[in-house]
Amino acid sequence: MNILKVISMLMVYPTAELQAVADDLRDEINQSKEIPPSSRVALNELVDEVCRSDDLMDVQEAYGFLYDRGTSLSLLLFEHVHGESRDRGQAMVDLMALYQENGFEITVKELPDYIPLYLEYLAQRDEMEAREGLADVAHIFGLLATRLKKRESHYAALFDALLIISGVQVDLEELQQQVATEKRDDTVEAMDEVWEEEQVTFMGNQEPTSCSSKVQSPMKQKEEVASPVHWIPSAEPSHSSSAKP
Repeated sequence: MNILKVISMLMVYPTAELQAVADDLRDEINQSKEIPPSSRVALNELVDEVCRSDDLMDVQEAYGFLYDRGTSLSLLLFEHVHGESRDRGQAMVDLMALYQENGFEITVKELPDYIPLYLEYLAQRDEMEAREGLADVAHIFGLLATRLKKRESHYAALFDALLIISGVQVDLEELQQQVATEKRDDTVEAMDEVWEEEQVTFMGNQEPTSCSSKVQSPMKQKEEVASPVHWIPSAEPSHSSSAKP
């Protein structure tokens, strides 16, 4: 399903290489039969925004402010589901086993539950399996879409499209009510609070130096902040997440 590959590419950090294939991305979007015309329009608007070749640094900065500040827009699936619980480690193992069983090799230094990576995997499966894979995490896509819309970000179009392809009807009104009551976590004050909490934990555990204030994000029903596990593949890559659709 090529549209999943396109969505995966648009979800990662913008680069000159991505901008160079803007026309290919538009062609795939316009030819996709899995999404309605309104989604094609919204995705093309995102392509226009991300692929402004004369403003790459501005686009990259905007991406960083959106995804790298705070904890509410994590692109790691299991943070939303398991937080810091032990179940997260087993979920990682199970997902890696699923990739390996189906001949999908990770070639980037990302956790296996990184959403763009998961979409690349589903893009290589048959349509039914791909839709089922999206349906399994539709609630996360719905929450991400709602939070992005609150921030008036065109990136919401990616998760809206994933919901449509999944065929799952989420309770948007409930999600909107939830997001409306959430405290923004991308402000300087919010990030300072996270840093202070980490310092308390650091001092309490008497661990060696180096404590980072950059935190990834949990969502779904788990409210506590989870620190990501940085998984690095042991094998040399043979599959690239930057390939053209």
